[in-house]
Amino acid sequence: MRTSVLLSRGAAPTALVDAELDDPRPHEVVVRIEAVGVCHTDLATRRALGDRPAVLGHEGCGIVERLGADVDTLALGDRVVISYAHCGRCAQCRAGHPAYCALATTLNNAGRRPDGTPTLRVDGAPVFGAFFGQSSFATAALADARSCVPVGDTPPWVAAPLGCGFLTGAGAVLNVLRPGHGDRLLVVGGGAVGSAAVLTALSEGAEVVVAEPVAARRELAARFGAVTVASLDDPIPAVTHALDTTGRPELISRALTLLEPRGTLAVVGLGPATAPIDVRDLMLRGLRLRGCVEGDADPSLLVPELIGRYEKGVLPLDELVTTYGLGDFDRAVAEQRSGRALKAVLLPGG
Repeated sequence: MRTSVLLSRGAAPTALVDAELDDPRPHEVVVRIEAVGVCHTDLATRRALGDRPAVLGHEGCGIVERLGADVDTLALGDRVVISYAHCGRCAQCRAGHPAYCALATTLNNAGRRPDGTPTLRVDGAPVFGAFFGQSSFATAALADARSCVPVGDTPPWVAAPLGCGFLTGAGAVLNVLRPGHGDRLLVVGGGAVGSAAVLTALSEGAEVVVAEPVAARRELAARFGAVTVASLDDPIPAVTHALDTTGRPELISRALTLLEPRGTLAVVGLGPATAPIDVRDLMLRGLRLRGCVEGDADPSLLVPELIGRYEKGVLPLDELVTTYGLGDFDRAVAEQRSGRALKAVLLPGG
């Protein structure tokens, strides 16, 4: 079928072009995209691919338009959010931790299906697609039915970031750190992931401190009820839990020093491979350092939970979102980087 896609070629401006989307295999569906979030991972992958033509986007939300022959978990007309791809069969998937699927890299980052076949063609030539099992910077995307979670009447621009960014921040709080009443969480970085974590921790009754250099992001976090500082060098009360969303080694090391004994730091930001860690301090104070991918979440379980909190008014995710047309990708990225937008969401119909 025909679709319009946002084609990326390294640092060059993105271009909205026509493309051919492959027919769905028996386990796949075609989703007409209504909204798609812009994530840091899209930008990092764009840089890594250089001039190789690619269609990215991995926080898609839209209406199921075509069903593969074996799909019985979805119906035509369902609004779904598309999350990361996972096999559903390996030990980690069966244990309820699909973010650590044995085939995660192959399914999400190869640019094609696992059997090597492309899902997208531009001018008849295959391009890098199937990103996170979807490539949803487009008017339509092909995805495994397993990756699609029905979201009912939730506005698509609110639901879309639940595919990755909001899922990561909220999941890190609920599945890994688990702060509650009487606990204090330090969130390092007040972007989309950090802000979703802030809202989730507050909804759990925890106190929250946010370290963020951008004033507009600090103001938003303060409005929600968090204490804010511009830097980890500012005075910060002792914290029981910490979440780093930046991936910056010096901030990870500093956050560990701010933890109370037996405190836990979770890291969700992807940065340099090494960081200086005081192992003696880690041992003597009983600290825990946890990695966390996709909030260690099963999207089919956590997405409905977060939507429920949104509908009850305790998780105002809509206040984190700024919308743009699909062709306004470069402006959306610039405004997200400047702090003018916290979470940019593209609307193919806008």
